[in-house]
Formats: sequence, structure tokens, C-alpha cells
Amino acid sequence: MDTPICDFVNNYIKENSLRLHMPGHKGKELLGFEKYDITEVRGADCLYTAEGIIKKSEENAARLFGSSATFYSCEGSSLTVRAMLYLVKAYAISRGDESPYVLSGRNAHSSFVSGCALNDLEVKWLYPDESESYLSCRVTAEKLEKALGSVDKAPACVYITSPDYLGNMCDISALSGVCEKYGVPLVVDNAHGAYLKFLEKDLHPISLGAAMCADSAHKTLPALTGAGYLHISKGAPEFFKENARLALSLFGSTSPSYLILQSLDTVNKYIAEGYEKRLKDFAFALEKSAKKFPFIKQNEPLKLTLDTCKIGYRGGDFAKILEKKGIVCEFFDRDTLVLMLTPENGEDGIKRLFEILGEIEIKAPLAKEAHTIAPPRRIMSIREALFSPREQVKTENALGRALACANISCPPAVSPIVGGEEINQSVIDLCAYYGIDTLFVVK
Repeated sequence: MDTPICDFVNNYIKENSLRLHMPGHKGKELLGFEKYDITEVRGADCLYTAEGIIKKSEENAARLFGSSATFYSCEGSSLTVRAMLYLVKAYAISRGDESPYVLSGRNAHSSFVSGCALNDLEVKWLYPDESESYLSCRVTAEKLEKALGSVDKAPACVYITSPDYLGNMCDISALSGVCEKYGVPLVVDNAHGAYLKFLEKDLHPISLGAAMCADSAHKTLPALTGAGYLHISKGAPEFFKENARLALSLFGSTSPSYLILQSLDTVNKYIAEGYEKRLKDFAFALEKSAKKFPFIKQNEPLKLTLDTCKIGYRGGDFAKILEKKGIVCEFFDRDTLVLMLTPENGEDGIKRLFEILGEIEIKAPLAKEAHTIAPPRRIMSIREALFSPREQVKTENALGRALACANISCPPAVSPIVGGEEINQSVIDLCAYYGIDTLFVVK
């Protein structure tokens, strides 16, 4: 597969032109990659009005993913999520809905919440089962059918996060069937699952009936941080494809990184040249090793979720043990630790990981507390709360206050409460359990 963006940049470097344009480093090496870091010079195309090399590269990606169209993001899935929300609202308004809303799983990423605020969208939430972490929300076809069947007006879209941070995956095919029945687009935050397309059994949302999805190329494919995709399915309304670049440009930088664009361009070739076989072999080896450890859950092929309490450790303590042995995890909280692997770790990486896990002492299990969040009462809109004056207070002093905005870092960037909601005791208890000591509340 050709790499039009990389080819252009390499030719530009060979010309050794005097760079009287941005960026300011002029191609002189400070970190070593500056010569590849260009801007929208003649022939380099422009991401949000692409007609040349970027468009050709995106078309390559669309063929690989089986989409009607694929658009690049240099700001990860966060940009793509906000753009998708703009598209579903604009499409709903074009069809006469003056006050569209979104029906979403509660474990949505912070970019979804900020995207709703920026697009002035309200949300009706689908809540997790009592046994689930606040990071998960397994929306089943039955749960979705019940929700859509009980509303007076259909939502602008159904929004699902799958896979979630703990590796749980929804049955996208079944959910898309329900959405089709009610004439509602299914939109998926697939940030953790770009590789799902290339498994022996294709599990990518676009293949399973989603209208649009966001993929973070940098999470599970060998792309630079910030590389992402907006995929639009062949069955989606043409409106989405026609307005995608506009939507992305509204929330994205006017100076997209050509380093990231070259990374996305190169990943196309990487995928086309034997990636499916490498992924298959690596996933098989990882699953074979993980099965030997009963405290490991492998709900998605490249993510291992360790129930550290089962073997006597808090997540943070277990992470420190691994770090001392040269292994850095993706995420941990009080009860759990998450490891993300890709074929780039190699079978040697798998061997090293499981040798170290096998050396760690197994202790008596630690108790875990179940925290069921009572659905908070909405006091004001997400947008109104975000733009209100705020103050930071101790979590234990926040009872009855309206949350202004979440102050949850990434990872996991998922909050147990959303801006504009009243902080109830169940939220305070959960925040205390996970060490969230302060909250931003509306003054």
C-alpha cells in the first residue's frame, strides 16, 4: 500500500529548501525528527479541506477498515467524539428536531461530557448494573430496547463505549439491530479497539452496524500519540460523511501535526503488510498464557484486567511491585490493574510479563466494597454547569451541591458524576473509596 503523505515529506526533505514557513525550528534537529515536521506548504494538502495526499491516505484507511469514509484526527478520539456529537445534533436539527438529546451509557469518557457541553446536548443515561464498576456499563440489547421503547421522543443517537477501560465489550451487532428498529444511529467510542477490525473474527463497530465510531490509532496500533480516526459506515446517513471535515475543524487545531499524519499514513502500510497474521499469533499466545492466572480477566484480546484484591493487593501496591520489576501498567485503581499489550510487545514481552507475575507472592484476598451509585438528580444542564462560576471543595463537604465539572485525570477520564448533577451520598462514598478528595462545584 502506498504512503502518499510520507512520500511527499521525504521528497520535500531531499529538496533541502530554505524553510521560510512554520514551524520555527526550520527542520534543524533538536530532538531528531524536526525535518519531518512540516506545515501546510504547497502540495502538502490541508487536513480539514483535504483534496490531495491526505485524502488519498484517508481513502487507503477507509479501504482497510471497510468504512464509507475515514477521516484522520491529530488529537485522538477526544476530537472525534466531539465531532460525532456535532454531527448527530446537526443531523437531528436538519430533520426538524429542535431539541435533540443523546442516549448514552453512563461510563462515557470526559471528552463525551465536554462535547455535550460544547454542542449544547443533553443526555439521558443508561446506568450500569449494581455489580459493575463505574468504569463499565454493559448495555445489552434488552436494556436498550426497554429504554428506546419507553421514551416519548427518539434520541439523536445511542452512544456506547466499547471496549471500556476494563476491557468489557458490548454486543454491537445486537445493539445496532435495536437502533435500526427505532431508526436511531448507533455511535461508538471505540478508542481502545482500532485493532478489532483485524482479528480473525472481525469485531470492529463499523463492521457490526455502527453508523460512526471513534478509534484511537495510538492506543492499540503502532501510531504516535494523538493519532485517531473518525469512521463512517456505508449505511450511515450521507449527512455525516458530507459534514465530517467541518465537524472536526470546529474542535481541532488549525495546525494539525504532520508527524501524526505521517504516522497514520505509515500505519496503513503496516496493516496491509501482514498485520492480521501477526495479531492472530500474538493474541493466541497472550490468551494461552493469561488462562493460567485465575485473577486475570481477558474480556478483550489485547487487554488484561487484574483483580489484584483476589490475590491480596490493592491495585496501586501491585503496580509498584511491577514497576520495580520493570513493568509499567496502563491504569490502576484501588481494586484493579490494567495491562494493555500489542504485537509490538512480542512473544518475548508476553514471556517476561508472565514470568514476573508468576514470581509474585499470592496473599489472602482483600475485601472489595460494592458501590452502587444512586442516579443523581439533574439541577442544571451540562453546559450551564461548565460555564458557571465554580469552587473546589472537599468531597465530604459537597453533599447537595451541583457538580460544575469533573476533575478526573486520564486514565481513566470517567467520572461517577457529571456536571449539573446534584452530589448525593452514594457519589461521595464512591469518590472516597477511590481517593477522589475534592470536587469542583457550582458556586
